[in-house]
Amino acid sequence: MIGTAIAWRAARSGQAVTLVDPGGDDPRTDDKASLVAAGMLGPVSESVFGEQDLLNLNLHAIDRFPSFNRELEEATGKSTGLRTEGTLAVAYDNGDLAALDRLTDFRHSIGLNAERLDARECRRLEPFLAPGTRGGVLATGDLSVDNRRYLAALRAAAAAGGVRTLVGTAAEVGDGQVTVKPPGRPQGPGTTLTARSVVVAAGHATRALDGVPAEIRTAIRPVKGQLLRLRHPGSIPHLLTHTVRAIVQGRDLYFVPRQDGELVVGATQEERDDRDVTVGAVHDLLRDAATAVPAVSELIFAEASAGLRPGTSDNGPILGPVRAAGGNGSLIIAAGHFRNGILLSAITADAVLALLHGRETDDAWSPFGPGRFQKATTA
Repeated sequence: MIGTAIAWRAARSGQAVTLVDPGGDDPRTDDKASLVAAGMLGPVSESVFGEQDLLNLNLHAIDRFPSFNRELEEATGKSTGLRTEGTLAVAYDNGDLAALDRLTDFRHSIGLNAERLDARECRRLEPFLAPGTRGGVLATGDLSVDNRRYLAALRAAAAAGGVRTLVGTAAEVGDGQVTVKPPGRPQGPGTTLTARSVVVAAGHATRALDGVPAEIRTAIRPVKGQLLRLRHPGSIPHLLTHTVRAIVQGRDLYFVPRQDGELVVGATQEERDDRDVTVGAVHDLLRDAATAVPAVSELIFAEASAGLRPGTSDNGPILGPVRAAGGNGSLIIAAGHFRNGILLSAITADAVLALLHGRETDDAWSPFGPGRFQKATTA
C-alpha cells in the first residue's frame, strides 16, 4: 500500500515509475499487511503514553487523508469505503473503565478531543453493546477505510497514471539500481533495473533486502496480527455504526464496520514472523467480541487471516534517504509503519515525492529519519 501510493503520486508528478511487486490479492497467499489490515485511521484512539512524536505525525496524517482519498476516488471512480463516524472506546468492567480513564486523562492533558460517555450514552450510540458496558469515550475525529478497496483504488490509479508494474521480488537494491527475481524463483538469475532514484517500501521484508544499510535492517521487525471478518445475514441489521475499541477484562480488541455489511474484528499482536492462523487466537477474539457485543454470535464467520506488521525498534516509521555502499544517497527508505500504514500512506507519498524533487519533507517527519538508527549504533 505504501509503495503503490508513492508510485501513483510520483507518476502523477510526471516521473517514469516502475513498481516491483510480488503481486496477488489473496490474503491467504500474499504477504502484504495491507490486505489483512482493519483500516482504522485513529490518531486519537491509538495514542498512548510516550509517543508524542508519532502522535504529531498521525495528526498530520489524519488532516491530509480525506483530500488524498478524494483525489484517489476521483481518479479511479472507485469507492474506498471511507467512514467518518469516529471511534467509540468502551470498557466492559470497572477495571477496564479505570484503565480507559487513565488513557483519557492523558489524551486530555495533551489537548486531544476525547468525550467521556456514561454507559447509557454508549448504548444510545451503539445499542448492541453488552448491557454491562460501564462507559466509554468518543473520538469524533477518527476515520476508517476499507483496506482492500483502498488498495484496489491505489492500484487502479497507479495503472491509469502510467506506472509500469513488474511482478517479482526485489533481491538487492543500491543507488540507482534494483535486482529483481522472477516469481517463485528466488535462486534464479535476476534482472537489474536502473533508475535515478530507488524507493524501498517493502514493509517488514525490508529487513531481508540486500543493499539496505544493516542498521535499518536490524531496526525492522515483523509483528504478527490475526483478525476475523464476519458478515451480517440478511435478517440481521448492521450491529455497529462506529469503529468500536473495547477493553474486556484487560484485553484490547476492536470492531470496524464496513458499508457492505462486513465487520472486522481484531487483532492480536504477537512477536512472531509466521502467518499461520491459530485456533487460540480465533477463540480469544471471538470470546472477547461476544462479551463486548453479544449479537456477534449471530453473524456469519467469513474469514480469519494473519499478517505481519512492519514494526521498528522504537515503533516509529522510517523515512528518508540513505547512502548505499559507494552511492550518492539516491536510495530512499519508506518502511516500518507498524500499526499506522494506511493512515500514513498519504503523507508518506507526499514526503517521498518531496524528496524525489529535492524538497524538504514536512517537519512532522523529522524524528523519523533513518539516521536515528545509524547514530544509535555508533554512539
